Amino acid sequence: MLKIIWSVIFLVGFVFTNQAQNFITIFEQSKGKETATYLDVIDFYRKLDKTFSTIDIQQAGPTDLIHPLHVVYFSKDENFNLIEWKQKNKLLILINNGIHPGEPDGIDASMMLLRDAAQGKINVPENVVLAVIPVFNIGGALNRGSFSRANQNGPKEYGFRGNAQNLDLNRDFIKLDAKETQALVRLFHQLDPDIFIDNHVSNGADYQHVMTLLSVNPKKLGYYTGRYLKNQFEPAIYKGMKARNYDLVPYVNHWGHTPDKGWQQFYEPPRFASGFAALFGTFAFVPETHMLKPYKQRVNATYSLMQTFIEYAASHANEIKSVRKMEEAVVKEKKEFTLDWKVDTTRFTEIAFKGYEGKYKPSEVSGKPRLYYDRNKPFTRQVPFYNFFEPTTSAIAPQAYIIPQGWHQVIERLKMNGVAMQQLQCDSVMELTAYRINNYETNTRPYEGHYLHKNVQYTKNKETIRFLKGDYIISTQQRARRYLIETLEPNAPDAFFAWGFFDAVLQQKEHYSDYVYEETAAELLKNDAALKKQFETKKKADAAFSKDGAAQLDFIYKHSPYYERVHNRYPVFRVE
Repeated sequence: MLKIIWSVIFLVGFVFTNQAQNFITIFEQSKGKETATYLDVIDFYRKLDKTFSTIDIQQAGPTDLIHPLHVVYFSKDENFNLIEWKQKNKLLILINNGIHPGEPDGIDASMMLLRDAAQGKINVPENVVLAVIPVFNIGGALNRGSFSRANQNGPKEYGFRGNAQNLDLNRDFIKLDAKETQALVRLFHQLDPDIFIDNHVSNGADYQHVMTLLSVNPKKLGYYTGRYLKNQFEPAIYKGMKARNYDLVPYVNHWGHTPDKGWQQFYEPPRFASGFAALFGTFAFVPETHMLKPYKQRVNATYSLMQTFIEYAASHANEIKSVRKMEEAVVKEKKEFTLDWKVDTTRFTEIAFKGYEGKYKPSEVSGKPRLYYDRNKPFTRQVPFYNFFEPTTSAIAPQAYIIPQGWHQVIERLKMNGVAMQQLQCDSVMELTAYRINNYETNTRPYEGHYLHKNVQYTKNKETIRFLKGDYIISTQQRARRYLIETLEPNAPDAFFAWGFFDAVLQQKEHYSDYVYEETAAELLKNDAALKKQFETKKKADAAFSKDGAAQLDFIYKHSPYYERVHNRYPVFRVE
């Protein structure tokens, strides 16, 4: 009998030892010098899934490659039913890794985190569910090398920033050009995460901090959510990391010279993953480890930060979910929405910054003075952090928007974001508000596959518009209310107009031959007293115009029934 007992003990011990050996990551095997390949990562999670009933790996959707986007869940009660999670009021944390695969800290840290949770080495309470994207940018992850991150201290090899289309996916959350972004956005709306963490590695200045944290500005996040973030959530994370021997500091958004005199908080419009998440009341954070710290330190810091978030979320789950519900009610009734912000340079928060003295010496390349940081001269000092934002552009929410069905690229993106829409059941004529684009500037160089428009000027008038059966009417009384305002108002920095989705209306399709239209223009001036008066007034006020026959003919054409009404008319209409 004793032999049998010892045999059972030996067998159980062997199984657990073997499990532990099977789940040692490449990062750990290499003593913190290497990161797992994409295929290694997925294989690791599949093995975790087969071994532990608390782990479930699923496909979240297609990507720009043959490989699907995966999501890995951890649920302590072994239940992976989303509906039941909602019914039980569980708090959901969505963790994204490898949006920039050359910054793989979160990839390795998440592998160890989920393994340790599954093995019971760390506690993830039952009221918290983890959803982890193992590698978001798969195309970039497969494009491995050792030189694209010229300023980064390890690992030995890593992925590339651009995806299979060479897109930076952290600029893709409005335009949705990449299939993997489309898949993640759909998943985001299915899960409606309470907390979103997007793991990164910084660039820029040298300093002592291993980990920095980029949070959405509280005023931009919302009324209740913003206050909670500023007064409770963020301070608790800083305190928790301090207890783990990490001095957090806000993301060092500083370029060109030393940050010892402070810096401005980074502004995240919704093209960024975290800025996008904030549109839906999710608490969004971007951890940024310091690129010059050894890879092992960076991964361990990322692991610790995720632990800190989990611990706070578990003990404050009801508060977090309650604040989000309160904010949702505010947004539902809110009339005016800020579209753009600027930093208030007269106000700041003092923070303790641990830096290195910046000095200059002759460059060995050019012989000119070059900046370097003297690590033999560390300092700790209070510096200003300019984290107060003021609105610069705003819009009043309409009751609804109407968009003709032909603009399918925009309609598809609205649907991906869970926007509720109804199609007109018959042809209809309506009087509503229409925008006409008067002027705009366009970047002279492409940005992520688009030529962005900015400084948009428009006029806003009541017009009678004929719509067709199948055109879409979109009520703003829905969860996506803020998203709709920030994507459909033409002067918003990340509006679909800014990204060029409506460029076709900016090109005139019909015109006239001067010699034919001369007689028509003369007849119009004879029969239209109002047009004649407007024409004469323009000539008196504009000397150049009064001498330019072609310009005068064009003026009459554009103020006549012959001019196409759709030219420069923004094809999204407001029901006030």
